[in-house]
Amino acid sequence: MKLTATAGSALAGEAAIPGDKSCSHRALILAAMADGETRIEGLLESEDVLTTARAVEALGATVERSESGEWVVQGAPWHSPAKPVDCRNSGTAARLLMGAVAGMPAVVAAFTGDPSLSSRPMKRVAAPLQRMGARIEGDDRLPITIQGARLGGIDYRNVPASAQVKSAILLAGLGTDAPVRVLEPIPSRDHSEIMLSIFGCEVAVDDTPDGWAVSLGSNRRLSGRSLRIGADPSSAAFPLVAAAIIPGSDVTARGVIVNPLRTGLYEVLETMGGDIELSNERIQSGELIADIRVRHSNLRPCHVTSEQVPAMIDEIPALAVACAFADGESVIEGLGELRVKESDRLGAIVAGLAACGVAAVADGDALRIFGKGEVGGGGVIASRGDHRIAMAFLTLGLGARAPVEVDEAEMIDTSFPGFVKAMQVIGANIR
Repeated sequence: MKLTATAGSALAGEAAIPGDKSCSHRALILAAMADGETRIEGLLESEDVLTTARAVEALGATVERSESGEWVVQGAPWHSPAKPVDCRNSGTAARLLMGAVAGMPAVVAAFTGDPSLSSRPMKRVAAPLQRMGARIEGDDRLPITIQGARLGGIDYRNVPASAQVKSAILLAGLGTDAPVRVLEPIPSRDHSEIMLSIFGCEVAVDDTPDGWAVSLGSNRRLSGRSLRIGADPSSAAFPLVAAAIIPGSDVTARGVIVNPLRTGLYEVLETMGGDIELSNERIQSGELIADIRVRHSNLRPCHVTSEQVPAMIDEIPALAVACAFADGESVIEGLGELRVKESDRLGAIVAGLAACGVAAVADGDALRIFGKGEVGGGGVIASRGDHRIAMAFLTLGLGARAPVEVDEAEMIDTSFPGFVKAMQVIGANIR
């Protein structure tokens, strides 16, 4: 399915943002491991998250969606699935489930994925699990088979910071009484730590001279809970960046997670002169959420350091769009991880910007964008099967002088089902 974005009138109103993807994956996995029943409101009903729901069902849990839209998970002891667990395009599902199974001696599970996921590296997760004593068959790519074991402890330095690696280790650590600690010089997103605590696991987080240390305590048993998941800041990035670049726009996204380790994009937009307002801040199921309002402003270029990137790693394509509309050279450092996302995102961003008349270059792990305050557009973008690349360049097309076409967009449903409708409601011309 091809989509084309064309500039039109100013955007206005409330953008409907679905539940957070990271929290949705973790809620399903922890609920499946917990004793008793868990009820989840606001679960992201995207293809990636539904893949995790099917996976935990194959491993022994019961997962049902109520008529009200609430998801009910009945935890149970996991067993070896009858066939390989197909994680399709979800790296989060594969890596976190690998960690969970590693600490279950009675479980043997093979993990597979689609061609895109099967091309992405898994060794960063497999290596610490093996150090803990898990038996793993396979190389750096799927398919991989995990033989659960009675694990030992680990004191692991997580460099570069990866929330998926940290989460896999913590989930594996639920299956041992031995000390488990993950040290990060730069903290990655902490949804796993927050949600583990919600489910009753003791988790200590300490700011040490060597970095951010996350340790599991003595009580590692999980109990079912009622959760409400906040809106996804990575999905909110697209309508809110669109508001920032389109004259006269004024858009609000309500109930968005504003965890300090997820707000990097919005902090950078403010330094660029973005008109951003947070209101109604509150705690919901352990996470800080708020309403975010963005109005159009003339943007300045930015310089983002590698230390800032973990707090906005999924929002880099959206930030690149904002930089394209800034007047001057923007530099974003420390983007090596973008080479191994759903696509080579760094290469896809450079190619897409060039197709729309914006000069950009990948300088090692840094991205340099030479904005002129306006964008010609007119490009046909190869999304490379990457949902965030597709949404980013549709956002760019809404502010460009000529329409921008994305060659395929079905994969947007992996993270933001209803994206086109949500954008059309606030006035976006996407067809």
